Amino acid sequence: MPNVPTTSALVLLACIACSAAADAPVITPPVAPVAQVMVSPGTSALVVGDTVRMTAILADSTGAPLSGRAVTWAAGTPGIVSVSATGLVTALAVGGVTVTATSETKSGAATVSVAAAGPKPVSSVTVSPSAPSLVIGDTVRLGAVTKDANGIVLAGRLVTWSTSAAGVATVSASGLVTAVAAGSATVTATSETKTGTAAVTVAGAASANNECAGVHAGWVWCDDFETSRLGSYFEYDSSGGKFTRLAGSGYNGSTGMRSHFAAGTVSAGSLHLALGRTPQTYMRPVDAGTANYRELYYRLYFRTAPGWTGGGGDKLTRAFVFASPTTFAQAAIAHNWSGKPPNENFLFIDPASGTDTAGNLQTTTYNDFAHLRFLGSRKGSIPIYSTANSGTWYCIESHVRLNDAGQSNGISEFWINGTLDASRTDLNFLGAFSAYALNAVYFENYWNNGSPVAQDRYMDRIVVSTQRVGC
Repeated sequence: MPNVPTTSALVLLACIACSAAADAPVITPPVAPVAQVMVSPGTSALVVGDTVRMTAILADSTGAPLSGRAVTWAAGTPGIVSVSATGLVTALAVGGVTVTATSETKSGAATVSVAAAGPKPVSSVTVSPSAPSLVIGDTVRLGAVTKDANGIVLAGRLVTWSTSAAGVATVSASGLVTAVAAGSATVTATSETKTGTAAVTVAGAASANNECAGVHAGWVWCDDFETSRLGSYFEYDSSGGKFTRLAGSGYNGSTGMRSHFAAGTVSAGSLHLALGRTPQTYMRPVDAGTANYRELYYRLYFRTAPGWTGGGGDKLTRAFVFASPTTFAQAAIAHNWSGKPPNENFLFIDPASGTDTAGNLQTTTYNDFAHLRFLGSRKGSIPIYSTANSGTWYCIESHVRLNDAGQSNGISEFWINGTLDASRTDLNFLGAFSAYALNAVYFENYWNNGSPVAQDRYMDRIVVSTQRVGC
């Protein structure tokens, strides 16, 4: 009788077979080594500052692509390009260089040539103001902004100016337009091959109130608001519509500027005029921009609305010597502003210097009060801001003269209705500072603590001159 395994023996044999199967080795297919490295793009021509993203393409010996392998990047000649760990190449200097990608033991390379960065071409020219309206004898300074294809402003580009009708409006090499006769003209600014235009409209004298239509000795700027010259100010702040031209609001019922203070309003708008030689192109002068004004007169007609209350609300006019090409530092300021209680109804002169007594510039920012030398204020005698005098037009003419080097003979003063009302003639505004002279006049509606109630005030017939203007 043959031997038949028992049930226990069968179980034992099955377990031995399971154990043998479990201990069998797992065979992993061999990893194909990197056999080829190619770099794309294979050649690149850059200019200094350009970048290019390079890619390493890996393959095995059969040409099958490989992925997930580590790649290192290197540039052959140092200093010409930099290359990041991800293959971003940045051109640093003029020259030629090989960029290498290495994976395992294999490498591939690309060549890069770097040229000097040339100026980007002008892609657009924008002229502002784009549609000025003038009367005969008016001038307006046009500005031209040049940009590249990406909309980046290009500084220092040559701009030439031309007019389609010199008999209507002429234009200078610096963009100063002069109205000659009634009609229309297109003024064109050209830079490289691109142009921008402004549509100029010239009208005849509008009315007897339009004194700007005449020619007056010494006048640098005139604005009677009969036509809009607001685009000629390098800054016009309408304060969200609080300060605007309004027919019937000016002197003798002409067009003027109305400023509206709501209760609590601090700033109700301003006109910032540049003239003469300025330290920044941002400050667009209304004249040729070459004069060094050591002395200026500036006049405006001013009134408060009937029922006006609360005093002068601080700022009215200021003349400046802006002195820095990078900041709004001021070498001198001739303030005309109202006093504090109990003198809030009177206009004051409050001259200040932004230099030391020798003439070294001390201010570093706009209204740098910590570094200003206040030279001593004087109060006017007419309470122009009182409620009793509200609704009355006043002709206010200010005069500023910078001191001669080494002398205290500078002047700050004003007349009201032709009568001298406050004066200082012993001022050392600048020491021997002479880098810049008077180059801005501001006409402002600014109430430091906010107007106590809703109320209006008005400006008209602004003139800036090198001689007395008169009323």
